[in-house]
Amino acid sequence: MNHRIFILGSSEEFIQLVKLSKARGICTIVCDGNPDGPAKKEADIVYDVDVRSTEKIAEICRKERVDGILTAFSDLLLECMVKIAAKAGLPCYLIPEQLKFYRDKSVMKKMFASLDIPTPRYVETGADCSPDLLGDLRFPVVTKPLDRYGSRGVLVLNSLEEIRSRFHEICAGSETEKILLEEYNTGYEFNLMAWVNNGQVFVLGIADREKSPGETHSIPVCSRNVYPSCLMDHVYQDAKRILEKVIRFTGQQDGELSMQFFWHPDRGIEVCEIAARFLGYEHELIEFCSGLSIEELLLNSVYAPERIPLMLQEHNPFFDKSSAVLYFHGREREIASLESAEKCFRSPEISQSWIFYRQGEQVQEFARPYVARCFLHAGTREEIDRATDRIFAEMSIPDSSGEEILYRNVRTQYPDILTSHKEK
Repeated sequence: MNHRIFILGSSEEFIQLVKLSKARGICTIVCDGNPDGPAKKEADIVYDVDVRSTEKIAEICRKERVDGILTAFSDLLLECMVKIAAKAGLPCYLIPEQLKFYRDKSVMKKMFASLDIPTPRYVETGADCSPDLLGDLRFPVVTKPLDRYGSRGVLVLNSLEEIRSRFHEICAGSETEKILLEEYNTGYEFNLMAWVNNGQVFVLGIADREKSPGETHSIPVCSRNVYPSCLMDHVYQDAKRILEKVIRFTGQQDGELSMQFFWHPDRGIEVCEIAARFLGYEHELIEFCSGLSIEELLLNSVYAPERIPLMLQEHNPFFDKSSAVLYFHGREREIASLESAEKCFRSPEISQSWIFYRQGEQVQEFARPYVARCFLHAGTREEIDRATDRIFAEMSIPDSSGEEILYRNVRTQYPDILTSHKEK
């Protein structure tokens, strides 16, 4: 194996990237701080080093004489990869100076304002949270720490008193004593994944990001993402133009790009966040629907960049088929039985499924991504919706008293007048 690739991250999301690399005769070196990472079981060489150890990992890259470094699916992994690449002298589509536009929510919001990109109205505040600062900001508001990720500290609150009483909970673990307050958006929500090639944005897919109620004060939990969005005609062109504005501002010329945004028939698009990475736990759906492999794109960015333009030009994000990922979140209780969930996940409509806890374990917020997750086989949107409704109705994980642990998922309903599906 003359080629050697360094992969930062060992979660299950990286297994296919490791396997594809090996199939192409590339030596795979997988590194992060989890000694039990699933992707490490497939790799040729593994290192158990915290991804934030920039100097140490850069030295490993030099010692192993790697051709490049790849990661995806996580803001933290993106940030660490960019810093490691700069320290090790490896090619990367971003430099550390560009990270602030994608990682610092305050800088990102100011960028949106300077580019006239619509975003939910917001303010930054300290613990005092004065009424004058809020101005005409309308409740409820979503709270966001400036420099954290993974929905930590994200709450829906209805008054100044609630914000003040929970301020330190919101920014716990943050390096700053400030938070964002953002008006709660009631529009439809979307996930978008794209690739930048020579300063051009190519949309790979846009998904309907659907939510269901969770705990009091928590934002509704993501319960289903479906590719392609049934509202593509309403959002595609404007979303693409927004990303084109952003990369001209940040200077990004190549690589991964994603966006979470809202759309309302009366207000148009409002952007939530933009990240220079792919979204986790759903990128596979693009391949299910279109045949485009995200892993192939990543590897070609290092070993065959000349192939990428043709891959992108041949790709149409207005897929003929639909596919979905279903997410199941739960209350912090002890699991009494998984029998019903396991039976439900044997449904013929399900292509892959995961239950992240064992019987007798306690569900813990943020300890694992979800209680359970599954992918549905590609089909028509109507088939995907029917399968979703049945699985949402049948999926159950009880606690010892027989009470349901899982939040009850509800599929989003879209008015017929809005839904359409045309090629661009």
